[in-house]
Amino acid sequence: MPAPVALITGISCQDGSFLAELLLARGYDVVGAVRPGHMAELGCAEPVRDRVRLTEADLLVPETIRAAVAEVRPQEIYHLAAPSYVPRSWEHPRETLAAIAGSTGALLEAVRELVPEARVLVAGSGSMFGEARVSPQDEQTPARPSTPYAVAKLAAHQLVGAMRRHEGLHATSAIFFNHESERRPERFVTRRVSRAAAAISLGLEREITLGSLDAVRDWSFAGDFVAGAWLMLQQEQADDYVLASGVGHTVAELAQTAFACVGLDAEDHVRVDEDLVRAPEPTTSIGNAQKARTRLGWAPTLDFHGLVERMVRADLQRLRQGEAGLRPT
Repeated sequence: MPAPVALITGISCQDGSFLAELLLARGYDVVGAVRPGHMAELGCAEPVRDRVRLTEADLLVPETIRAAVAEVRPQEIYHLAAPSYVPRSWEHPRETLAAIAGSTGALLEAVRELVPEARVLVAGSGSMFGEARVSPQDEQTPARPSTPYAVAKLAAHQLVGAMRRHEGLHATSAIFFNHESERRPERFVTRRVSRAAAAISLGLEREITLGSLDAVRDWSFAGDFVAGAWLMLQQEQADDYVLASGVGHTVAELAQTAFACVGLDAEDHVRVDEDLVRAPEPTTSIGNAQKARTRLGWAPTLDFHGLVERMVRADLQRLRQGEAGLRPT
């Protein structure tokens, strides 16, 4: 039998690269969608370039999304591409809504008209719950988004449900809470901390400046989430699922764990910049993944400490190889 064809948007980023590796290991014909003119930039997925096919699609140009679906005719579609840096959504709210909700609408419309039998997963976000009145949050928790990014993610999530019910599409919304890895860009606090711990242990830097150390996040390993995403599309009936660890950790715990991996005390190297400290969040962002555990048999392979250690070890290796071009301060 021919290999099943899977289309991944966002293949060059953290989640897309892990998913490509998983699908290739399972014998899929993997096609990655990249922005027009960016075929040479596969980012995190560079190691699998020779094993995947590429097509072009721009989140802000619906016609290119339709063309990609028409060209590939996939059995499974994983729509992971989206602006992911939340602060930037305040600067470009219109573009954020178009790139997230608009691209989801364009994709589902193309599927309905071209490959209605395809199974589609759209990556959602636990941030859509925003100032929800309960914690942890699950699939039934009323959402109260508080950023343009979260508003866009909620719109995409609701659109998936509406198209599933009204059009009969096999469309699933994967509600991802925070998920990290060594492939995260350094602007994210997890990578900032893991890299700083590695750099300071090597004598390349002296300290790291952070905002609130009391902020709480539910951090998981990105590789575990893409495994859950695959399980979702193997179900006969499409549905929505939260993926999360169910355990919250503060930024202070993140720093303590990262520095402990290299035998240092975070208190000696972390400085708080009061200008970066935000007001306390009214609701703690923690997910309840019981539905995924029960129905999908999903279970994480890495806990918080294992995740942080993995990231620190990877940054140590990068810095020792001189990939960052750093010099002692």
